[in-house]
Amino acid sequence: MPTIHLLIKGKVQGVFFRVAAKEKADELGVTGWVKNTTDGSVEATASGTGAQLDTFIQWCKRGSKRAEVAEVIVSKIKDAHFNYFEVIRKS
Repeated sequence: MPTIHLLIKGKVQGVFFRVAAKEKADELGVTGWVKNTTDGSVEATASGTGAQLDTFIQWCKRGSKRAEVAEVIVSKIKDAHFNYFEVIRKS
């Protein structure tokens, strides 16, 4: 499956971004993961069809209701397979 890496910057922590991203990914059939970064951004890796990923990227540009997304950096990475989409909590 095509796979992308996303770095979402702005007011994206403490606004339920990760939970909402999981809900959207599950709705779209996208697999992968999402987590907070130490600099206040949110990072995600997502696999799906081109159309699924395009829709997920567009959602990430808006984010959850309370999010204020300033920038989304998208990189195509090596195709990967995930069984589901998960929220990664602090490791």
